[in-house]
Amino acid sequence: MTLYQLFATTPKAMEGILAAEIEALGGQNVQQKMAGVAFQGDLEMAYRACLWSRTANRILLLLNSFTVTSQQDLYDGVQKIDWSEHLDPDGSLAVSFSSKNNPAINNTHFGALKVKDAIVDQLRAKFDKRPNIDTERPSIRVNVYLHNETAQLSLDLSGESLHKRGMREVSIAAPIKENLAAAILLRCGWPKLAEQGATLLDPMCGSGTLLLEGAMLAADFAPGLLREYFGFLGWKQHQPDVWLAIVANAQQRREIGIQKMPVIVGFDQDRASVAVALQHIANAGLQGKIHVEKREIAASAPAESWAKGLLVCNPPYGERLGDEAETADLYRRFGETLKQRFVGWQAAMIISNPELGFRLGVRSQKPITLFNGALECKLLRFDIQEKAFFEPKAKSQQERIEQISRRSQETETEVQAEMFANRLRKNIKKLAKWAKQNQVDCYRLYDADLPEYAVAVDVYHGDQTWVNVQEYESPKTIDPLKANQRLTAVMVEIPKVLDIASSQVFLKIRRKQKNTDQYEKQAETGHFHVVTEGGCRFWVNFEDYLDTGLFLDHRPIRLLIQQQSQGKRFLNLFAYTGTASVHAVKGGAISSLTVDMSNTYLDWAKRNFDLNAISGDHKLLRANCLQWLAEQASMPVKAQFDIIFLDPPTFSNSKKMEEAFDIQTDHVQLLKNAASLLTDGGVLYFSTNFRRFKLDVEALAEWKIENISASTIGEDFSRDAKIHYCWRIMR
Repeated sequence: MTLYQLFATTPKAMEGILAAEIEALGGQNVQQKMAGVAFQGDLEMAYRACLWSRTANRILLLLNSFTVTSQQDLYDGVQKIDWSEHLDPDGSLAVSFSSKNNPAINNTHFGALKVKDAIVDQLRAKFDKRPNIDTERPSIRVNVYLHNETAQLSLDLSGESLHKRGMREVSIAAPIKENLAAAILLRCGWPKLAEQGATLLDPMCGSGTLLLEGAMLAADFAPGLLREYFGFLGWKQHQPDVWLAIVANAQQRREIGIQKMPVIVGFDQDRASVAVALQHIANAGLQGKIHVEKREIAASAPAESWAKGLLVCNPPYGERLGDEAETADLYRRFGETLKQRFVGWQAAMIISNPELGFRLGVRSQKPITLFNGALECKLLRFDIQEKAFFEPKAKSQQERIEQISRRSQETETEVQAEMFANRLRKNIKKLAKWAKQNQVDCYRLYDADLPEYAVAVDVYHGDQTWVNVQEYESPKTIDPLKANQRLTAVMVEIPKVLDIASSQVFLKIRRKQKNTDQYEKQAETGHFHVVTEGGCRFWVNFEDYLDTGLFLDHRPIRLLIQQQSQGKRFLNLFAYTGTASVHAVKGGAISSLTVDMSNTYLDWAKRNFDLNAISGDHKLLRANCLQWLAEQASMPVKAQFDIIFLDPPTFSNSKKMEEAFDIQTDHVQLLKNAASLLTDGGVLYFSTNFRRFKLDVEALAEWKIENISASTIGEDFSRDAKIHYCWRIMR
C-alpha cells in the first residue's frame, strides 16, 4: 500500500472543522496548517476525501518538494518527475501556480508557463508529441505553491473546487459557498439535531445553499456524489475499481439516509430566488424532501407539526451605502419574530457587522469567526429562550459617538463628491472644445484624476449621450464601505454634471484581468448603439461585455492607419471588433484581412463592415493569430501586406490555443513572423497595453524600429502616458 502525502485546502478559520472531517474519513498524521490540513493516506483515502469532504476546496497529492532560487530551478525541479507516469502525451494539462516571498518568480502567469513548459518539453522529447492545454477539464491539473525558496509540486485530485457540488445552475452565484454553509451547520451541531428529528428552517433561503447542505448532512449524502468531474479521472495512476466501490457505497448510504430526513424548509420574499432554490433541489434529486415557498421574513413561523430545531440564515450584511438603517430595521423585526414564534428553537446567522446582531434583542453565545470570501464574518448562535431576551436601547453613548462619526464621514463624502463633480466640469470645459475641433465623438473624460475616485469615465455621443464608467478594483487597504460610498457619489454626480438620465450611465468593475477576461460576457441584453469616429460608424455595447467594442485609447493609431491606407493592402491581427480594418477601408485600402479567434467578435466586425457598406476584397478570418502567423511566415511564398496592425493580448492560455501566450516572453518571434509578411516599404504597427513591457530591440536588430507611443496617445489620455505603447517597425 502506497502512503501519499496529501493536503486539503480550505478557507481561513475552517481548518479545525476540516481536520475533524479528515480524521473521521481515515486520514493519518493530520496536521492543521494555515488555510488547510496536511495528512497521509492511501489512494482510497484520497478518493474518500474528494467525495466526502464538505469543507475542503481542493485535495492535493504531493509529488515533490524542492528549492527554487531561479527560474531554471523551477523548470529543473518540475522535470525531475517522470510525467509519462501521470499523463499520456496526447492527454491534456492545466497548471495552477502561486508564489509568496520569492523574488525570482513573483508573476503567477510566468510561473505557470514555466511549469507547463517543463512538462510539455519532457513529453515532447520522449514521445515526439505534446499534451494539450485545457483549463476547464484537463486530464491532470498540476499545482505548484512557491513559498520563500521552497516549491511544493502536487497533483490536484479535485480538479475544480470541491465546493461545486454539481447541482447549482452555472449562471447563479451564491452569497455563500457550499463549504462555508456546511461549516456553519457543523458548528451549530446540525448533524446531531437531524438525528434527533429536529427541523431545519432558513427564512432567507435565497438559492437554497444552506438548505441543500443541511439536507446532505442529514441524509448522509456525499457532497461530491453529483459531480461529473474530478481531477484524478484522467490521471494514469487512477484506480477506477477503488473509486467505483467508494461511489457505490456512497449511493447506498444516500438512499438509506434520504428515507429518514427530518423536516427542512426555506422561505424567501423573492419569487425568483424561490424558483432557483426549487431548481437546485430538483437537480439534487431531493424534490419533495425540502419545502420552499415565497414568504416575507415577518411571516416566518413554524407549523404546529414541526419539531423544534435549528433556524439558520445568511441575512443581508448592509454593506451598501444607504442600506444601514434599512438593514438595522430588518434585524430588529427579525428579532421580534424569533421572540414571538421560535421560543425553544436554536438559531444561527453569519454576519459581517456584529452590531447588527445586537439589534435582534437576543443574547448570543460566543461568536465564531469565519470568512465569506475575503470578508471576515461572525457566526452568531442563539438559544431562543425568554431569559436570553433583552430590549436594545434606543441609542447608547457609544452609538451616539458612532453616529456623530458617521455624520462626519458623510460630510467628508459630500465634500469629496463635489470635488469630483468640479473635476468633471473642468475636464468637460477642456476636452469638449478639443473634441469639437477634432470631430471626436467618443473620448475619456476622467481617469482616476482624484485618488479618492478611482474610476474611468468615457463619453460616447451618438443619437444620444452614453457614459461608460469603469471602477478600478479598490486595494484591500480601502474600507469597502467608503469605496461603495464614493462609487455611489460618482453614479449620482455624472448624470447631474452631463445633464443626462441615470439610465444612460453604465458601470463596470475593471479587476486585474486574467487570461482573456475581456472576452467574457457580463450580461445578455443585446443592446447595441451606433457611434462615429473619423467618418466611420461602429456598433458599441455598454452592458454585455467588459469592453464596449471600441478601444478609445487606440483612436490616434486607427486614424493614422486611415490616413496611410490609400491603395494599400492591410492586415489586422487580434482584430477584436475590426475597427482598425474599417478605418483602413475608409482610407482607401484596396484589400484587407481581419483575423481573430473569437466568433463573437468576428460577427461584431462583420456588423461593423455592414454598417459601413464594406464589400469587395475585404475578408474576415477566424484563426489563432499565433498559429496563422507562424504558418504564413514559414511559407516559401508569403502573403504580402503594406500595413499590418498588431495588438495582441498581454497573456492568454485560452483553451482554443495550444500554447499559452505571454507578450513579454513571446513578442520577438511574434514580431518576426508578422514583419516577414511586409512588402518592401511596408510598415508594422505594434501596440501593447502591458505597462511593464520591454521591447527586445537587440533581438530585432534586423528591423528599423521607432517608438511612436507619444504620438498615438490622444489628448483625452494624456494624463496616463503608459495607457499603451506603440512602435513603427519597417524593413
